[in-house]
Amino acid sequence: MKDIFTPADILLPKEGTDMTKWAAVACDQYSARPEYWETMSEYVGDAPSALRLMLPEAYLNAPDVEARKAALCRAMEDYLVGDIFRNISDSYVYVERTLPNSKVRRGLVGKLDLEAYDWTAGSTSPVRSTEATVPARLPTRAALRRKAALEMPHIVLFMDDVRDTVMPLAAGGEELLYDFDLYEGGGHLRGFRVHGAQAAAVKSAIDALPGPIVFAMGDGNHSLAAAKEHWEALKAAGAAMDHPARYALAELENLRDGAVEFYPIHRVVFGTDAGGFVETLSGGDTGALVAKADELANAYIAAHGGTVDYIHGEEEARALAAKPGSGAWLLPALDKAELFPHIQTQGNYPKKSFSVGHSLDKRWYVECRKIR
Repeated sequence: MKDIFTPADILLPKEGTDMTKWAAVACDQYSARPEYWETMSEYVGDAPSALRLMLPEAYLNAPDVEARKAALCRAMEDYLVGDIFRNISDSYVYVERTLPNSKVRRGLVGKLDLEAYDWTAGSTSPVRSTEATVPARLPTRAALRRKAALEMPHIVLFMDDVRDTVMPLAAGGEELLYDFDLYEGGGHLRGFRVHGAQAAAVKSAIDALPGPIVFAMGDGNHSLAAAKEHWEALKAAGAAMDHPARYALAELENLRDGAVEFYPIHRVVFGTDAGGFVETLSGGDTGALVAKADELANAYIAAHGGTVDYIHGEEEARALAAKPGSGAWLLPALDKAELFPHIQTQGNYPKKSFSVGHSLDKRWYVECRKIR
């Protein structure tokens, strides 16, 4: 299928903007550390910032959450009418992200056609989710998108570009758009405009990617699913097929990139009688082990009480499990080579099966696009 991932009209802060203050890490990070977001807010001050255009998930259950949502929608409108943005028309942005571990991860920002994406079980669409989508998490996100004038992506898509045909064509774009250090040790970010004949060559290489699955989700699964829900509602109400909400801004990465690393997400139970907490996980692929861990956790909580949380680092999981009334199942990292074959033959992995990098490795909000 062609024309799935195409150039977009992308909004970036005007030259002279403090880009370190502008960029913000994905909203689903530091959900248990609101102090991270408070400290960054103090650092940003009154400067233009993507932080003012998003809702950190640390505040989803805050008593003032509705006021926060209203404030970010107002900020979007204010930024659009103010002297904040420049328009990078009909372009991709080629991104070089130097991670905290000094590896350089390559990406390409463009717009994804939501007509090519279906997150539901049994989907045969060219763009697939990789982990189970929780429908209950979509209405709030879709409602916020419905009110928003802009979108910013922390959505990451993977292509399985074995021969590395796409990124070399995008490298060395005609114009350096930004080049700056990210906040609090997040690494470094450079972005180049990919336009005209170069963009056409990149698009042709993307259109030529083989396989029934062209892209698989790497991050932002629920954000993309909410964008799909919003688009389907608009379409049902009679929206034109060229409506901007038909598309979602995203970053495309090659699964084969050496800087794309998968990490496990461990299961830790708290507040329970841990006296009988001895279970062994072995055999089967990663998806089967994650499903078994979830089954064991739910069964143990049903029998003994407590709660479960999803912990990314093994050291942290072990430390939490050592506390009274706690225990953990430590899971293996997903082999990247398993991802596309598993999705094609078995469908989605269970939720929270893998993480692409650590918190500071996640995508940072930089680019924006109008969605109404």
